Amino acid sequence: MDELMFEDQRFENSDPATKPLLKGSYTECIFVRYNFEKSSLSSFEFIDCTFSHCNLALTVVNDTRFKNVQFEDCKLSGIDFSTCNNFLFEVHCVNCMLDYASFYQKKMMKATFTGCSLLEVDFTDADLSGSIFKQCNLLRSTFNRTNLEKADLSSATNFAIDPENTRIKNAKFSLDGLPGLLGRYQIKIV
Repeated sequence: MDELMFEDQRFENSDPATKPLLKGSYTECIFVRYNFEKSSLSSFEFIDCTFSHCNLALTVVNDTRFKNVQFEDCKLSGIDFSTCNNFLFEVHCVNCMLDYASFYQKKMMKATFTGCSLLEVDFTDADLSGSIFKQCNLLRSTFNRTNLEKADLSSATNFAIDPENTRIKNAKFSLDGLPGLLGRYQIKIV
């Protein structure tokens, strides 16, 4: 059976429990107020798509392909993005809740997170070089062996990054962010 293809369509106000999204490839589609919570989008493909005001909390995304996908005002809590297909993986998030998500070992250079809640997110072994974390809360997020070279965390808050096991060459931090870089040394910055 050939894969279903959808292009330049709008999907709005649906619940996959009553009307499931058909497995296939979605290009330049817009999803508005769609409730995917705890559903499976495994092996779907989304190219140049936008999700706006959608609930994707705890959605299963095994081998899902997200290529240049924009999430706006979405709930993405608990998603394990590490299981997504790596080929051309690219996501950008604006005003989203990504608490407890995992980007373990993801290559996501130049990703953008703007105004997002990223509580306890796992960025272990991820490549976030050139990424932007604008006005994001990174409380208890894990940056272990993460590549943050040329990343911009100048307006991010509550992060704890160990510069001895994280690549931070040419990354941007504000003076207010220094405690997040020096916390392991147990020094006081006044």
